[in-house]
Amino acid sequence: MPRDNMASLIQRVARQARITFRSPAGPAFGENLHRLQQLLDEVRAEDLHLAPRGPSAAAAAAAGGGIPWGGVVPPVSYMHICETESFSMGVFLLRSGACIPLHDHPGMNGMLKVLYGTLRIACMDTLPPAAAAAPPPAAAGGPCHRALYRSRQHYTPASPPCLLSPHTDNLHQIDAVDGPAAFLDILAPPYDPQHGRDCHYYRLLEGPPAGAEPSGLPREVWLMETPQAADFWCGGEPYPGPRVCL
Repeated sequence: MPRDNMASLIQRVARQARITFRSPAGPAFGENLHRLQQLLDEVRAEDLHLAPRGPSAAAAAAAGGGIPWGGVVPPVSYMHICETESFSMGVFLLRSGACIPLHDHPGMNGMLKVLYGTLRIACMDTLPPAAAAAPPPAAAGGPCHRALYRSRQHYTPASPPCLLSPHTDNLHQIDAVDGPAAFLDILAPPYDPQHGRDCHYYRLLEGPPAGAEPSGLPREVWLMETPQAADFWCGGEPYPGPRVCL
């Protein structure tokens, strides 16, 4: 059964996110971010009326027994909770084996809390161009960027939130491991192509792919900007949890 304080918890998360990200350059940002991290760490799947499953079940129910998107179930689906000018919050659901490819969050902060399942998250930082550095010969077909491959870790509901900032861990790849998974996601400010915050996708040019076992982290790597993969797209689902009012 859901906990009695579920509505106040997700509401408090949203209110704290609004307080935190309305002044990300202010003197109290660090303290507010820590408080938001503490609240987010308390959220569980039952607080949002979620149970471990893939996105296909809710997608079929929402469509009255049929599956939209041309009869093909999306590998990832999204439940929108709320959005303001300073942040957005929602839930991503990944089918077993699904991957959100390596992508960036330009000028954005982010927080990710696993609700069920296990995620493998590879995190990278972009590096400034270097005059003496040249991309590998395989770099043909798209812009190339130097990056620091910082970490690759597993996250479960028992893990603290995964954090990203405009300069640290801003690029990441997210894989569902050994079954479906879901995570609560906060991005601040939201994606907005008109203000230079569009999502870009990348491919690792050297060494194993971002989802494979890395060696010697952190280490410098080369990334090539690519179009969104043809086998990745995100469907939509209704959010079943407590209403959030801001």
